[in-house]
Amino acid sequence: MPSVLGTPERPLRVAIIGSGPAGFYAAGSLLKSSLKVKVDVIDRLPCPYGLVRYGVAPDHQKIKNVIKVYEKTAEQSGFSYLGNVNVGKDIAVHELKRYYDAMIFASGAGTDRKLGIPGEDFLGSHTATEFVAWYNGHPEYKNREFDLSKEIAVIVGQGNVAVDVCRILSKTVDELKNTDIAKHALEVLAESKIKEVHMIGRRGPAQAAFTPAEIREFGELADCYPVFNNPDDLNLNESSQKELEYPQSAPKKKNYEILKSFLDIQPNHRKRKFVIHFFQSPIEIIGKKKVEKVILERNALVGLPGHQKSRGTGEKVQLPCGIFFRSVGYRGLPIPGVPFSEQSGVIQNQGGRVTDSEHIDMGLYCAGWIKRGPSGIIGTNKPDSEETVKHLLQDVPALKPCEIPDTAKLISYLKDKELRVVSFEDWKKIDAAEVERGEKLGKPREKFVTIQGMLSACNPTYQRG
Repeated sequence: MPSVLGTPERPLRVAIIGSGPAGFYAAGSLLKSSLKVKVDVIDRLPCPYGLVRYGVAPDHQKIKNVIKVYEKTAEQSGFSYLGNVNVGKDIAVHELKRYYDAMIFASGAGTDRKLGIPGEDFLGSHTATEFVAWYNGHPEYKNREFDLSKEIAVIVGQGNVAVDVCRILSKTVDELKNTDIAKHALEVLAESKIKEVHMIGRRGPAQAAFTPAEIREFGELADCYPVFNNPDDLNLNESSQKELEYPQSAPKKKNYEILKSFLDIQPNHRKRKFVIHFFQSPIEIIGKKKVEKVILERNALVGLPGHQKSRGTGEKVQLPCGIFFRSVGYRGLPIPGVPFSEQSGVIQNQGGRVTDSEHIDMGLYCAGWIKRGPSGIIGTNKPDSEETVKHLLQDVPALKPCEIPDTAKLISYLKDKELRVVSFEDWKKIDAAEVERGEKLGKPREKFVTIQGMLSACNPTYQRG
C-alpha cells in the first residue's frame, strides 16, 4: 500500500518556482504546516530573493532586511535551494512534475505594460523595470545603455517604482556611492547631465500611488529640489477631498500633506529640479527615431469619490525630453506548459489553484504577482502565499504522488544537461564574496553582475561548458 503524502514515510514534495518574497513566504508557510513537507525553491538565477535583491532601490537598505526572515526559512531541514535553473527552458514543467507532488509558481511580473502611444519604441524610450534592474546589477540587464547626456528626463507613472527611478536620477554620486548600486550604473550616473526630472501622473495628488516615505525624500536631497508643473493642481475637487477622508486613505492624505509642504521649499543653490505633473498623460513621443519631445494631454477627473477616472480634455503641451521611462504597471510572463491569461498578464487561477478555463489543474499553484497582478508591497505577498498554501494543503488527499520523489536524482538529471545547480550553501559563498568586495569600497556589497562571476565565487574551479 503506498505511503500517504505528508507523512514521515513519504513527505509531501513541493517545488516553488521563484525565490522572491512570494516564493519564500510560500516555503515558510508550507514548512510550518502539520504535514511533513520537503520544499525545493527553484530560481533561474544563482542568487535568491528576486525583487528584494533586484527591485528594491539601492539607497533603501532597510527594506532589504526582510531577507533575514527568508534566511531563517532556508535554514529549516525541509528546505533546499536550486539556483541557476530556468524552469520552462532548462527543464520543462511536465518533466519537473516527475519529481514533485505539487508546484507553486511565484515568478513575479517580469515586464512592463506598454502605453500604446506613437514613438514608444524610439531610441531613448525605456521601461522602468529595465533601468531598475540595470542599476541593481541584474545579470540580464548589465549591458543596457541609458543616455543621460541631455538635460530633461521624463518618467510616466506615480507609483513607488517611478519614484525610485526619479530619485536615483535626482541624487548625486555622493548620495549613492555607499549603497549597493552596481558599479557600472554609478559610473554612468556620475556623468549625468540631467537637470530636470519630470514625473507624470494622469490623475491628481489624492490618487498618487507612491507612499509617504518615498515622496518625502525629495524634500531632503542634496542637489535637487521639488517643484510642481502647476501648483494649482493641489487644489482638490470635491470628490478627491472626500476620498482623502476615507479611513483607508491615511497614507494618501499624508502624501497630500507632504506635497503641500513642497510649496515652501526653496532651491538653496541646488542645481536639479524634480518636477511633479498631475492630470497629464503622454499621447505621443516625437523625434527622428529617437526621443526628443513628449506630447502631454491635460486630463480632468470625472466620477464619484473612489471611482474617479481621468478623461482627456484635448488641451496639449510639448515637453522636451532626452530620455523617457514608463512605469505604468507590470505584467507576468508566460511559462510554457502553464495556463496564462494574456489579457491580465497572470497565470489563470482560482485562489492560487491554477486553472485551464474552468478546470483546475490539480497539483499546479501560483502565488504573488504572477497570481494576482502587480499590487501591494513586499509584505502583501505573505497572506497571498498563505492563501495558496492553504488550498494546496486542502488538496493533498487528491494529489497524485510523483514518480521520482528524490531531489538528488533531479539534481543529477540537471547536471547531466551540463547545468551547475547552485545550492543555498553555494549562495552563502557568493553572498560573502559580494560583501567582502563591498567593504573595500565602503558599500554593503558589490554585486556580481554576471552569472559566471557568481558561479566562480561559489566554486572557483567551475568553468561552464
